[in-house]
Amino acid sequence: MSDTLSAATAARRARGAAQATLADTVRDLWPYIWPADRADLKARALGAVGLLLIAKLVTMAVPYAFKWATDAIAGDKAVADIPLPWFLVGPIALTVAYGVLRILMALFTQGRDALFAAVAMNAVRRMAIDVFVHLHQLSLRFHLERKTGGLTRILERGRNAIETIVRMSMLTAVPTAVEFLLIVGVFLYSFDWRYVVVVSLTIVAYMWFTTKATQWRMAIRKSMNDSDTDANTKAIDSLLNYETVKYFGAERREGARYDKAMERYEKLSARTYTSLAVLNAGQAVIFTIGLTIVMAMCVQGIRAGTNTVGDFVMINAIMIQLSQPLNFMGMLYREVKQAVVDIEAMFKILDQHPEIRDRPGAPDLKVAGGAVRFEDVHFSYDPARAILKGVSFEAPAGHTIAIVGPSGAGKSTISRLMFRFYEPQQGRITIDGQDIGAVTQGSLRDKIGMVPQDTVLFNDTIGYNIRYGRWDAADAEVEEAAALAQIDRFIKTVPEGYGAQVGERGLKLSGGEKQRVAIARTILKAPPILVLDEATSALDSFTEREIQTALDRVAQGRTTLVIAHRLSTVVNADQILVLDKGQIVERGTHTELLAQGGVYAALWNRQREVDAAQEAIRRAEEAEGKSVRVTVGGAPGGREGAKRGSGAAGRPASGD
Repeated sequence: MSDTLSAATAARRARGAAQATLADTVRDLWPYIWPADRADLKARALGAVGLLLIAKLVTMAVPYAFKWATDAIAGDKAVADIPLPWFLVGPIALTVAYGVLRILMALFTQGRDALFAAVAMNAVRRMAIDVFVHLHQLSLRFHLERKTGGLTRILERGRNAIETIVRMSMLTAVPTAVEFLLIVGVFLYSFDWRYVVVVSLTIVAYMWFTTKATQWRMAIRKSMNDSDTDANTKAIDSLLNYETVKYFGAERREGARYDKAMERYEKLSARTYTSLAVLNAGQAVIFTIGLTIVMAMCVQGIRAGTNTVGDFVMINAIMIQLSQPLNFMGMLYREVKQAVVDIEAMFKILDQHPEIRDRPGAPDLKVAGGAVRFEDVHFSYDPARAILKGVSFEAPAGHTIAIVGPSGAGKSTISRLMFRFYEPQQGRITIDGQDIGAVTQGSLRDKIGMVPQDTVLFNDTIGYNIRYGRWDAADAEVEEAAALAQIDRFIKTVPEGYGAQVGERGLKLSGGEKQRVAIARTILKAPPILVLDEATSALDSFTEREIQTALDRVAQGRTTLVIAHRLSTVVNADQILVLDKGQIVERGTHTELLAQGGVYAALWNRQREVDAAQEAIRRAEEAEGKSVRVTVGGAPGGREGAKRGSGAAGRPASGD
């Protein structure tokens, strides 16, 4: 966690559960707006403030130029009192001055925006990277319990909210406040206190109405955002499970499910726009009443001879100029109010504590041989249901240890504990005698390679996914890893080669191809310890044999833990552990365990029966396929052959 994020987090925790205000949020964001390590950005911020003040002074001069030009055209005697040289007092000169001042006002305002843009976007970038890094530091439990679609929407809105507060507070709120103070000074100098009272009451009424109406709208906006998040989550979930939807022909059901979420979003969106119309109408009425009153007061002054026609147009110009930022202030209040809510939702994620943390001063893991040892390890995801109950075993350096057992026995939990995705509630895990809970997580995971059952690839190229094992590897090393994983021949057949895109989650590749990419990635990483978590259980028998050959090659010389579903893949393991209901009930070699006639032998016999049945079905299908092909080809056959032929024509055999 960066120092900037730590300071903001500490401020929020000191605030406790109290509802965050705009001031609280700005205080949390201030380290990003005013970064201690960026003198150039501080200079830009100060420069933007300077241009802001100059722009507002010029803005106040514009109505004066308009007034003087009007009085000059009308031939009013007040022209003689204009504080300008005589050659600039003519109607044309004053009109030109009015145009020049408006140009300068626009240039200074846009210059301020351009100067401050780098400050605002740097704050957004630094906050975004802090949040991104923090998400990767959170535990596996957090990510398993969250919906990815909803999480990304919260982060997206939070990022946009930061930009809203940083940019709009600097580019709208502060300039409007400065302009209001200058207007008060102008009215006191050129008119009298009554004008100040009317303008002040107008602005107070305007802001009061805006506040109340916005508070009413906030509940509607919140419900709309919730429905938006729900619809987005359903869409992402459905698209990620595209194949499953197709398998079950559930397109209509998914469409109806998404439409139901969008129907709620539609209704709430309509209410949001209706409430916005009410807000804008009320603001327009309040401001117009104030404008009309001060202009009527000026008309009375013209009749009394205390004001000129130029004063009348000047008041109109000042009020119209004020209306523009005031309109933005209404939007600003709405957007900032929503931004505070969105940022707080993101800050709740930032306030999540990582379940697994490195201890202060934790050393890096030093691996000589790679001996792995579990010592009386107890673990449960939920206190009410124990998963591992006193598991103890040792994997000597360079040996292969297989862990087998029925589903739900706790096999995959062992691999998650080795990677420190979770911490055991009791006992410890050591590598070469070092407690993995006492070393840094980065060094631990650097020494362990993983080939999972379900390989999920990044939506990038084959080369990118292989190189993920060791990012600084040379191209030759990537190609060598691909050759060892027996994926190089496939890559050579693809037009783009290593630059071929694999698609979302690697869906453009077959299961065997994805596994080979995962193996190549692990070979490139070259870890001293290897974990194979049911790496071939999702593959067909032929592909399994090919992948198993590659895995055996990778495991040579490494300490290997094989979590297996198919027992045929672990018959050559140095030791097999049989896990059942969270406990190791048997251990030994394949031959020893069969001789015991216990749980392993029962699993082995059951799997052989299943394999034999599947093989018989496969041979029967092949035989039926050959018979069908002979019949269709015109070979002798009686009534039975004719039936087979007609059956094949109407319904292809499953073997085809």
